[in-house]
Amino acid sequence: MGMSVIISAATEQDTEQILKLQYLGYQSEAELYGDWSIEPLTQTLESLRTELAERHVLVARLGDEVVGTVRGWIDADGVGRINRLVVHPRMQHHGLGGRLLRAVEDRLLAQGPVRAFQLATGHRNLGNLRLYTAQGYRQSEVRQAAPGLSLVTLEKPATQPLATAV
Repeated sequence: MGMSVIISAATEQDTEQILKLQYLGYQSEAELYGDWSIEPLTQTLESLRTELAERHVLVARLGDEVVGTVRGWIDADGVGRINRLVVHPRMQHHGLGGRLLRAVEDRLLAQGPVRAFQLATGHRNLGNLRLYTAQGYRQSEVRQAAPGLSLVTLEKPATQPLATAV
């Protein structure tokens, strides 16, 4: 009997699994840029607990296992900021990243008002760039973040969430 992946708000009990998944998921990013000191790899449990209290943190669960996560918040300008989208490597390429992205967008729209969504990724992360483009995001800025690393900012206008079937 197969299990379905369920997306829900993260809880305090999820923090260790989120941090472990984040560490696993950002290994490839660190390797791409030769930088193992990136913040997702050095974040502490206490810092993650603070984010859990201040931002929307969603998880994708397969049974009791956290296999995906994403974070979002609305800034003072009404921009829904999205970051730390991570999907377990064995769960990638099955649409889970897109589902998490839409779920956090819907959560931010429900909090509202949101005029646009914005996220960023490294210029060499072609998989992320493809995913975000497929989800309607368009490049709005490229800036040098460090030697050998340019951050690509992508944005899309906010729209109302689709009605979900009950």
